Amino acid sequence: MTDWASYWRAGDRPLEAMHAHFERHVYHRHSHETYSFGVTESGAQAFTCRGAARTSAAGMVMAFNPDDPHDGQAALPAGFTYRMVHIGPQLIADVLRDTADRPTGLPLFAEPVLDDTVLADTLHHLHGTLGESRLAQDEAVHAAVRALVRRGSTRPARTRYLPVEVKRARDLLDAACAEDLRADDLAEAAGCSRFALHRAFVAAYGLAPSDYQRQLRLRAARRLLVDGHTPAEAAASAGFADQSHLTRWFKRYYGLTPGRFLTANMPQ
Repeated sequence: MTDWASYWRAGDRPLEAMHAHFERHVYHRHSHETYSFGVTESGAQAFTCRGAARTSAAGMVMAFNPDDPHDGQAALPAGFTYRMVHIGPQLIADVLRDTADRPTGLPLFAEPVLDDTVLADTLHHLHGTLGESRLAQDEAVHAAVRALVRRGSTRPARTRYLPVEVKRARDLLDAACAEDLRADDLAEAAGCSRFALHRAFVAAYGLAPSDYQRQLRLRAARRLLVDGHTPAEAAASAGFADQSHLTRWFKRYYGLTPGRFLTANMPQ
C-alpha cells in the first residue's frame, strides 16, 4: 500500500477532516489553530508532543489542543491509517455553552493519546457524517465534543502567559508573515538579543520563529486556495519562493499537495 490522503472541509465552518494512510511520510513539527482529534484505524503512529515520545496504536485516539506542536511518522514498517478531525475553538465553545446554557471555558486535553473505544467510535461517526446533511453534521459535532470533553479533558484551559518580548515578536510575525523578516527585525521589535528571543520563543511555542512564520504562511496559503486562488497565486501571496516551494512544505505539514487539497472531496 502506498501513501495516500483524502481531505474534507465542512463548507464554511471551522470543521475539517482527513483520512490517510502513511508508510514513508514524516510530518514536520507543526501545530494547528484548531483542536485536532484523530483515531488510528490500523498500524501505529509515533510522534513527540509536550516533551515526550508518544505512540497511537490501532483503536487509540489522539487529542491536540490548539497550538500543540507535534510531528509524526509510522511506528511500524506497514505504516498506519488514521482519521483526523479539526474543530475550531469557537465551535467547541459554542457547543459547550449550548450544553451548559452558559458560557464556559475552553477545555484542555492533557494527554495526547487516549485509549478509549467510546471516543474512537464517536470520532468515526463524526468523520462519516461530513458527507451528509448539515443537520447530521451538527448532531455529530455536538455529540463528539460533549464526549471528548467529558472523557478526555482534564480542566479548563488557562490563558497562556507570554513574555512581552515573545508577544512583540509574534505580533510582528502575525502582521507580516509573508515578508522576508530577519532575526534582527524580530529582536529589534522584541527589545532583546536574537539569542534571548529565540530561546524564549521556543520555550513558549515549541517552535523556532522561522517554523512559526512558515506555519503562518501555510495557513495563509490554505485560505487562499479555499478562496479559489491557484497554487502559484497562493505561493506568491503567502511569501513562498514559488509553487514548488509551497508544495514541498505543504506536503510535509499536511500530508498532501496543494493540488490534492484542491481536488479533495469538500462537501458543502
